[in-house]
Parts: sequence; C-alpha cells; structure tokens
Amino acid sequence: MAKQSINIGSSANDGTGDPLRTAFDKINDNFTELYGSTAEANDLIEDSTPQLGGDLDVNGRRITSARSNEDIILLPNGTGGVVASALRFAGTTISSDDSSSVNINEGLIVDGTASVSGNATVAGTLGVTGVATFTATPVFSSDITVTDDINLISDSAVITFGADNDTSLTHTDGTGLTLNSTNKLCFNDASQFIQGSSATVLSIGATDEIDLTATDIDVNGTMSVSGTLTTAAITTTGTHTVTGQSSIDLVTIKDNTIASNASNADLQISANGSGKVAVEGISFFGTTLSAADSSTININEGLIVDGTVTVSGTTNTADVATTGNTTVSGNSTVSGNLTVQGSVNADTFISNSNGDITIDPAGTGAIVLTGPITHAGTQTTTGQLNVDNLRLDGNVLSATSGAITLTPANGQNVAITGTNVNLTAGEANFTLMEATTVRANFLQSDTTDADLDITTQGTGVVKLDDQTQLTLTGSFLPAIHTFTATDAITIAEHAGRTLLLGEVGGNAEVILTLPAATGTGAVYKFIVSVTNTSNYKIQVADATDTIDGIMLYLDEDGTAVTAFPTVAASDTITLNGGTTGGIIGDYLELIDIATNQYHVRGVMRVAAGANPATPFTAAVS
Repeated sequence: MAKQSINIGSSANDGTGDPLRTAFDKINDNFTELYGSTAEANDLIEDSTPQLGGDLDVNGRRITSARSNEDIILLPNGTGGVVASALRFAGTTISSDDSSSVNINEGLIVDGTASVSGNATVAGTLGVTGVATFTATPVFSSDITVTDDINLISDSAVITFGADNDTSLTHTDGTGLTLNSTNKLCFNDASQFIQGSSATVLSIGATDEIDLTATDIDVNGTMSVSGTLTTAAITTTGTHTVTGQSSIDLVTIKDNTIASNASNADLQISANGSGKVAVEGISFFGTTLSAADSSTININEGLIVDGTVTVSGTTNTADVATTGNTTVSGNSTVSGNLTVQGSVNADTFISNSNGDITIDPAGTGAIVLTGPITHAGTQTTTGQLNVDNLRLDGNVLSATSGAITLTPANGQNVAITGTNVNLTAGEANFTLMEATTVRANFLQSDTTDADLDITTQGTGVVKLDDQTQLTLTGSFLPAIHTFTATDAITIAEHAGRTLLLGEVGGNAEVILTLPAATGTGAVYKFIVSVTNTSNYKIQVADATDTIDGIMLYLDEDGTAVTAFPTVAASDTITLNGGTTGGIIGDYLELIDIATNQYHVRGVMRVAAGANPATPFTAAVS
C-alpha cells in the first residue's frame, strides 16, 4: 500500500479538504504500515505483498527472500559489477571502487590456493598449513614461527640480519655457511664468541675459560700464549718460548728471575751426586762456597752473619755491622767506620795523629753516659745541649717543658747585663708583681676570659700625653641589634644598644627575658621596626624582679593620650600590635635601677578603630 496523505484544504473550514470519515480512514490505513521521513524508518509488520517483486521483499534494512533456503543473486548487466559501499564485486573479483586497499578486519581462511600478485600486508598472525610459494621477496614486519623445516634450495642462498642487512650467512655449495666480514657468532652474551677477526685470524673469546674436551688437540703451527697457561702433563717438541712468566708448581720463572711463589718457601737448586751448583764463577757444594777459578770471592754489599765467623786468613772489609758479641784478642785497627749494635768494652779509644773520635748515634738516638763525667780542658758542643728540661742551643737558653726558674743564692740577685737588654716573649709571659701580663708592647690579662681593668688610686686618672694616639682595635658590637625570635637579654651583648623588635613577617610571638636586676644602671632601649600581631613580650628573669614606671599611649581615633602606670607586681610588658601598642615606631626603655627593680618609660600608638589597654601584667610571678 502506498502512503495516503490527508487533504486539509486551502484554509480552515473552506470545504475543500477530505471529510472526517475519509481522513480517519487514511489514518487507520497509514497505521497499518509506518511511513517515516527517512530511509532509516522500519516497517512495523511485514506486508503480505513483496515490494521488490517476485519473492524479494524489503523489511527495514534487510532484503529478504520469501523462498526457503534459496540464494539471493545480485546479477548486474554485462561488465557491470555489484558495488557495496567502496567494494566492487565483478565475477570472482573483489576490488576497491575508490582504488584504495581492501581491508579484511577479521580472520581469513582460504581452503584453496591463494595467489597474491601484488603486496599483501598481514597485521596479525598468518597461518599456512600447506606450501607457501613466494615468487618475490617476502617482507615480514613481525616474528615468523615455523613448526617444521625451512629449506633453502639455492646453492648460494643468503640469510641476512639487521635493518641494514649488516650480518649475513651465505651458503657455498660443497663447503658450508660463511658469516660475513669480521662479524661474531656469539653465545650467551657478546663476551663468548667465534670471530674471523681478519682474513688470516680466527678468534675464540670467553669471559672465563674455553674448554677443549677432545682426546688429542693437534696444533700444526706456532701457539702463542699471552696469558696464563695451566696444563696437566704437557710434551713439547722444539723450542718452548714463553712471553710473560712460567709457573712450575711452586716456582715462577720470569725474565731473568727464578723465584718461589709459595709463602715463606725456600728455593732449592740441587746438583746430582758430587756435582756442584755453579753460578758463573762461584760454586756451591754442601755448605761450602768457593770460587770456580780458585780466586777471591768478593762480597760488595753488606753481610749479616747470625752465627760464629771464623777467619783463618786476612779479612778486608769496608763497613762491618756485627750483631752479637765480638771478642778481639790484641789490638783492633779499624780504618773505616765501626758500627756496634750492642756494647763495646774497652779501656781506651785512641785516634790517629790529630784525628777526632766521633760518636754519632743514628736518627733520634742519643749518647747515654750513665756514670760521672770527668772533663779536663775546653768542652765544645756543636748543636744543642739538653740538661733535663733545660736546653742550650747557640746563644739561646730555653725549656723543653715547664718554666725556667733562675734562683740566685740567698741574698743575691739575678743580674742581666749588657748595653741593650731586651726582654722579648712570643709565648712566654712576664708577671709584674700582682698586676698583669706584659707581652711585648701590650698589656694582657693573665686569666682566661677575665677583664683587663686600668684603674688609678684616689682621684688619679689614666692620662695620655698630647703626642699619644689612642687606637682601639678588635671586635666591637654594632650600635643596633634586631630581635627576630625569642631570646635572652644580657648586659654584655645588649646594654646601651638600640634594640629593634623586628620579627620577620610579624606573625610569630617573640619573648625577651631580661637579666636579673642588680642595680647596674644598664639601659635597654627598644624600638618596634616590624608590627607583630602575635605579641612582643619583655619579661623579668624571675618572680623576685618587678617593673615600675609609666607608658603613654596616643589613641589615633581622637588623638587623645592615655597613661598606664605599672601595678605593684608588674613583671611583663606585652605589645600585641593593637590595643597595647607595638606598631612600627613605638618606643620603650628599661633601666636596671636597683636589686630586683627595673624602671620603664615609653610612648606607644594605638591605630584607629581600637582603644588603648595596659601592657603590664604579673605573668612571671
């Protein structure tokens, strides 16, 4: 049935439209089939008469056949094809109508032979259960898994590796496989490899060792070992050349040295039977050392003999060092030096004509004389002379430890004479009676951290003549000190200075504790440099101290001045940045006037919008 439209006439109630009965009949008919305004509208029920003719019908987005189990055949005329979106079907050929690629986004199963004359891109897994024949070079962008053999039937087949084909294996008929250039065949990691490092050299590398497990290893050329060669039994024919060192059991041979490599082990060289061990011109036989040519044996270096030396002939030596006792019957003449490690028992030492006798201990050694010394004639000492803790060196008398005390006989004086006598001191101190220490050209207290007072008697004054220039050096406290956090006030550091209340940010409480009041007259002057709304507190040291005085407040609302005196037990001043003062420019002064008593005076401002209040409390007591 075709869609039926209701005629509503040209204007209202003009009599040209459909009567109500006709209009409602069209409505009923139209509800039998639902007609929409777009091609996406669906039928509510299947019509009994096929819309495409024959047995074909359109039901929603479906083309259906009224015949059971029969195909729907789309058959274009002549060379035309069936076009579905951009896919064209013509005979047995599927092509892209817009000349782009044909994408198969699901699995594809080909039960017959698949022939690809162009490029085929497989993004997923390609499974081939039969024979795959490639007439061109295939390119695989991911891994290939082969569950059976791969046969390369060309006598010169090449397998290449790498994005730039830098590594290849080439088959040579009747010969084998050739790895290109000097590339390596690696095992486990790059440190284990076989490599043709040049046209004539084959290298085998490993991190630890290379095991050759064959019964026989035949080396037809020269074998060079640059490292350590460890073997069991080895038989060599010809010249054995070792570059480096050769270790045989516990003996090491390197260059021109034969050494034992076992800790504290002897090196033994033994001849057979009555044979001797000959080292150039010296022969060793048993415990006998002799010259092979019966000439003299020269020992050109030091000789240490721990046992007894028996000399039947003449012994000519340079320096002789003897450990143990040496007994000489008769006179002993030494033309060189005599070094004695122990004791020498002799009544007399006599030098050659006009020759000196020199006793020179080594290093820090000393000449120790345990008995009385009797000296006749002039004694000359070159260097320094130490007597207990007293040292005489050149023309300087000093102490190696402790002080030097010059004590004359009773009633006598210590006299220092000369036309120019200077008493100098680097680290030495000169104490004048009960005064102080004189160091060179300045006065210094002789007590650690003690003050140096210069005072006079009665009405006397410390006087500097008109030609004297007074220079003060050292460290001086600056005139201004700023408090930014809680701290203790001291006389030495804060008295007489301008003390600024300058907490950074003005939002943290600062508590300042005064020293105990003792009547020193110390003055502490405070000026607010940063308004702190979290309080500046100035308080006494303990409950025995109090604060007396008055503070003046300027109320900026009416420019009126209010005075707040202290009460009997006032010991704390609080500036809150508002009603009790403490804004930039406010000032107060505290004076230590007596034991347990401070005096205060100050001038504060209270900003508009607030009323002045007393800053005094008894918080400490």
